[in-house]
Amino acid sequence: MGLLVFMRNLLLALCLFLVLGFLYYSAWKLHLLRWEDSKYDKLGFLLNLDSKLPPELASKYANFSEGMCKPGYASALMTVIFPKFSKPAPMFLDDSFRKWARIRDFVPPFGIKGQDNLIKAILSATKDYRLTPALDSLSCRRCIIVGNGGVLANKSLGLKIDDYDVVVRLNSAPVKGFEKDVGGKTTLRITYPEGAIQKMEQYEKDSLFVLAGFKWQDFKWLKYIVYKEKVSWTHNIQREKEFLRKLVKARVITDLTSGI
Repeated sequence: MGLLVFMRNLLLALCLFLVLGFLYYSAWKLHLLRWEDSKYDKLGFLLNLDSKLPPELASKYANFSEGMCKPGYASALMTVIFPKFSKPAPMFLDDSFRKWARIRDFVPPFGIKGQDNLIKAILSATKDYRLTPALDSLSCRRCIIVGNGGVLANKSLGLKIDDYDVVVRLNSAPVKGFEKDVGGKTTLRITYPEGAIQKMEQYEKDSLFVLAGFKWQDFKWLKYIVYKEKVSWTHNIQREKEFLRKLVKARVITDLTSGI
């Protein structure tokens, strides 16, 4: 009798596991099919980027001529690409950075985990965390990002670039002497330590320096700059130069800088 009871309980347990396994497998298949049929990936981004607005939004901006500033257009387009998109955080880190819990959960470049004290020290010595009052007062801002490639050479697009409200430049891209092609206006210069201009006099007077920190040493570097301390490089520049010279000598790469 005891054996029969044991066998019955064993069969019941097996049946229960089979039922649970079937339910789990079915749920997984439904979840998989849902993503296969979806226009978005698992992170919520649009799979096929065609940069087209839905008809209702397209009609809203239909009357704007080419080149005109379209209020809310960039946010609307971003929401089409990534429906979870929202803009709750300020453009730059300010004294309220501690309340943005999510960016504190990830290490650089995805967040600021472990950098609280460094950021606090940097912010305590700085004053402005926003664009200029004149730009902030605009209801709509036309922005352009100027890359560092040679594609602008001899194109005479300087005046057209300077016509934008916000001109963003990257790293140590030169301006002086190239105004005819790249313009002379710089609103933001986004950089990281190794790509930054090394001489203060070469920075545009009215531009904002924006650090794009992607490793913890970058925040430390900015603190050195802000407090006028001796700068400790995040990379061994001399060693990297020696390595590049060896590559040039071995004809692996070509030196276009007239001497590294």
